[in-house]
Amino acid sequence: MDAEKTAWEQRSVVPVVPPVQPRKLAKVPFVELADGRLQGVVSSGSDIERVYVSSITAGSHALSCSTNNNRPCGALHGYACKHIRQLADEAVVQYGLDRVARYLGVEVPEGGDLMSCIDGHVERTPAAVVFSRFLRHLAYLEVPDSTEPLAELHWFPATGAVR
Repeated sequence: MDAEKTAWEQRSVVPVVPPVQPRKLAKVPFVELADGRLQGVVSSGSDIERVYVSSITAGSHALSCSTNNNRPCGALHGYACKHIRQLADEAVVQYGLDRVARYLGVEVPEGGDLMSCIDGHVERTPAAVVFSRFLRHLAYLEVPDSTEPLAELHWFPATGAVR
């Protein structure tokens, strides 16, 4: 740490974890490990204007896949559809197999595949929260580079200011 930086300056930046490997964003533009799920947005293979919000719940391995309008995926019937498989594959590229498996609570044997170790059931989860985060993510991509704080994030208190 730089000795000239004040304590709040050192804690005011969240470190970004670099991807394990570079990934293409066309099929799975958004993937995250959050809210107790591996979740993200997957492009439709048949309609350029349709996206699916897919997720695997940590622990129970419940599977969910629907359009951003909460219409259920027609291929999700007790086993993972192609959207969930694509999401899992991209999560492994983004975060690494060990981290994703640990987050989901899955034991993957050496040389094994994540999805072959997940035997989940279908449990619909609302798509709105994940899709909203995806849209917010897109909005930040349009913000010009700057070292200045973002006005909409300025309300976060400095560490230790509120107890």
